[in-house]
Amino acid sequence: MTSRNNSLRGSLLLLLTAFIWGIAFVAQSVGMTYVGPLTFVAVRNLLSAAVILALLPFLDKVRKVPEKKGLAGHFKDKNLLVGGLLCGLFLAVASTFQQTGILYTSVGKAGFITALYILLVPIAGIFLGRRLRPLILAGVALAVIGLYLLCMTDSLTLNIGDLLLLLCALFFTFQIMLVDRYSPIVDGVRLSLIQFVVCAVFCGIPALIFEHPDLAAILAAWQPILYAGVLSGAVGYTLQIIAQKNTDPVIASLLMSLESVFSVLAGWVLLGQRLSARELAGCALMFTAIILAQLPERKAKKEG
Repeated sequence: MTSRNNSLRGSLLLLLTAFIWGIAFVAQSVGMTYVGPLTFVAVRNLLSAAVILALLPFLDKVRKVPEKKGLAGHFKDKNLLVGGLLCGLFLAVASTFQQTGILYTSVGKAGFITALYILLVPIAGIFLGRRLRPLILAGVALAVIGLYLLCMTDSLTLNIGDLLLLLCALFFTFQIMLVDRYSPIVDGVRLSLIQFVVCAVFCGIPALIFEHPDLAAILAAWQPILYAGVLSGAVGYTLQIIAQKNTDPVIASLLMSLESVFSVLAGWVLLGQRLSARELAGCALMFTAIILAQLPERKAKKEG
């Protein structure tokens, strides 16, 4: 029963993550009017790391983390360091491809192509020897159809932005699989912190070389950077790491892909944007896919 409760808790946390990320798409688009993609990714992740570091003592107390010798004592775990480095590198590449791709394509296509990790994660799982339940496969298929109806109002022709977003989906797949690998064996909050620091450094150095970020421009973009850094980053990605500890990576990818649904629903509720019958059908299929994938597998009846 405890395992089932942990799984439900993980699913609810990933739903919250998808909601936060859905609204963040707007912040990412707005922020690009002030700074370049590398600068935006670097600054938001630097802010995310600062928030996690500031809250670390409080979070340790709430989670009843055993005390160790000094702050550095927690970071001597080799798995934590390796996991944080790898997650941060793949997050940096995926985020940079996404931010750059948004410049060259529509938001709808960006949401659809990015969320194709819901197909890539189970494919990656097969290569790692994971068995996929029929209900999960059906959920993935429904989710892809739902995403298409929801996001794809343009033609299927690919431009440079679409190709960058395909690469983004690929690297997000690796990041999800790495989180699945390391989150059960290390401290999730510290894994998130290292991930943000690595991502900020990995994007910050080329940003200084190629984009020459201006402090005035960064300050002008403070609102989208604040949302992306604090909520989408510090809260969203940390929730992802904590939740994936008890959630199958394929189901996790399905839940996180609901960010596309929440972004459309946010536009409907907050901005008064009307939803077409096609978009409503897409939302319905997405939610149906999630419910389908969450259903327990029916046990085979014993003979005799």
